[in-house]
Amino acid sequence: MAFNVNEFRGALTGDGARPNLFNVQLAFPGNISPNGAFAGQQVQFFAKAAQLPGSTVGTVPMYYFGRELKFAGNRTFADWTLQIVNDEDFNIRAALEEWMNGINAHQQNLRDPSAVGQLGYTSDALVTQFGKAGDVLKQYNFVGLFPVDIAPIDLDWGTNDSIEEYSVTFAYQYWESDTTS
Repeated sequence: MAFNVNEFRGALTGDGARPNLFNVQLAFPGNISPNGAFAGQQVQFFAKAAQLPGSTVGTVPMYYFGRELKFAGNRTFADWTLQIVNDEDFNIRAALEEWMNGINAHQQNLRDPSAVGQLGYTSDALVTQFGKAGDVLKQYNFVGLFPVDIAPIDLDWGTNDSIEEYSVTFAYQYWESDTTS
């Protein structure tokens, strides 16, 4: 087959999806202080980076007369990470810290009674990928997620003309999209 740039251009629908056209909606569990609802609204503006999810189907090796045969195993889902822009009210970070503290407190090593059971400490998040005309291309719903890591924020006297950012990593049960369930 000869190289033909016009065939390539014609095959690339809509000039290709752009990684900067996305939105994240994150609902905080109901046991988070009144800041939780407001923090959830702010996430759509301050979630600077995210990922569309992946998944892995494991393999189950079986051996027969010295030959390895592979069979499909169980699906696993890697953790999901958001990069958050921090503003001076620290509202999102405070809500995330409260969420994690409800799962396991700093001093008592106990769970908040309002966060008992998965429905007490998990929530869902929705990532929407947009086209260049603002139309929805794809949506992924992360089901049963909870934060497992809030990254530190580096402070430095020599860092000028920048805004603080940090990442938060979530574990979740599974994801659904508009083409899977």
